[in-house]
Amino acid sequence: MRNLPFDTVLIANRGEIAVRIIKTLRELELRSAVVYHDLDAGAPAVSMADMAIPIIGRMPVAAHLDTAQIIAAAREASAGAIHPGYGFLSENADFARAVVESGFAFVGPTPEIIHLMGDKIQARNFVQRNGFPVVPSAIEEDDPASFIQRARSIEGPLLVKASAGGGGKGMRIVRDLDTLEDAIAQARSEAQRYFGDGRLYIERYIEKPRHIEVQLLGDCFGNVVHLFERECSVQRRFQKVIEEAPASTLSPGLRERICETAVSIARAANYRNAGTVEFIVHGGEFYFLEMNTRLQVEHPVTEMITGIDIVAEQLYVAGGYELRFSQPDIVSTGHSIEARVYAEAPERGFAPTTGKVLVLDYPSGPGLRIDSGISQGQQITTAFDSLLAKVIVHSSTRNEAALTAQRAMQELVLLGCETNASFLACVLADEQFLRGQVHTGYLDENPQLTACDSASDLSTFLAAAALLTRPVRDSADAVPELHASLGGWRNA
Repeated sequence: MRNLPFDTVLIANRGEIAVRIIKTLRELELRSAVVYHDLDAGAPAVSMADMAIPIIGRMPVAAHLDTAQIIAAAREASAGAIHPGYGFLSENADFARAVVESGFAFVGPTPEIIHLMGDKIQARNFVQRNGFPVVPSAIEEDDPASFIQRARSIEGPLLVKASAGGGGKGMRIVRDLDTLEDAIAQARSEAQRYFGDGRLYIERYIEKPRHIEVQLLGDCFGNVVHLFERECSVQRRFQKVIEEAPASTLSPGLRERICETAVSIARAANYRNAGTVEFIVHGGEFYFLEMNTRLQVEHPVTEMITGIDIVAEQLYVAGGYELRFSQPDIVSTGHSIEARVYAEAPERGFAPTTGKVLVLDYPSGPGLRIDSGISQGQQITTAFDSLLAKVIVHSSTRNEAALTAQRAMQELVLLGCETNASFLACVLADEQFLRGQVHTGYLDENPQLTACDSASDLSTFLAAAALLTRPVRDSADAVPELHASLGGWRNA
């Protein structure tokens, strides 16, 4: 274990990622501090952290986007470093700069790298200038007056994207050019709401591509390595649902080309800390999609096949250390699958759901890992992202991993709030998925997966939920008056 120049890390995040970071801090014998909004007062991260500091805001999300409050919390905690997790301010160059200028170590890339690669427009231009493949596109800020005209000249369909976007926010597919202006307005509004940045660009939408990404680590000594690739093609509304590593049915030659390209892009940018280069793959060709200058939601599948704690490596790099391994040292073993458990109703268009968690029981067993940010009794609201937990499995083969993941989803018990657990189990058992024949339009092509639960299963769950409520339990336990009047008499 290396001695780091800080002994306390403030986690500028919440939910499952905050819990996950706390676990690594404990293993490294570092103190953890976490910020929280009042809605999260009973969340696991708040009780697990060595110190929890409340933050306020007109909206809960706004509190987590308040740089001044987070810096003040770090000072209050006597922290030496700030870890942004993912989402919120994790890819905000101004935030990273404020952290560094305030005297804290930022557990992530430098502000300059975030500005270059975290901005999708600048990243795309940088990658293209360095000779790497990109999809034909039109960038608004190149010439706002001709933006729509230039977009119309691209062979359709089109994909409207937010420069600062992520997680499917600020994205719209346009198949009918008559709806282009409306799609632009909707994407801009959503991007402004989630990221405070309404800049857009439009690119050709490639039908049924695979979404392949490469996990990278770089240090301040110029070393960059990849931790192999992940398959993230099972998506709904551009939001990943199931991820796996390594990617299935990817030829060794194509895998090597994709991973080497990702490393070359990172080296060209003098990248440091953890990052991910994402590609769309169609046939034997691949194109740069974006670079995420942060820890990814799906990083656990990479940790499972490599045995490398990515959060620990982030902290070591932030502490000024050189990477502890070179490319030949990194070995991929077995197969890992991650299923994201959301508070949503797949059969109702994946609409967000709310409720109090009455019963929560996660599956357990060999090769099974649960990254969760909720606890029994907690109120689930729409104030934050609907991700509740991640169920991650690791087995020697992909089929075994899929079977284990399917069983885990069937064994998961969460009553009081609707989730997509049954939907995930159906996907994991689907023949097309098991053959590895997935692409980003896979779920849209298989709407039956959103309604694969039987009526009997639904009735069982509703009955179980009803039995947990106080009036029903009192009624079931009550002794009728006639029988009660008999006292302790019984027939011998």
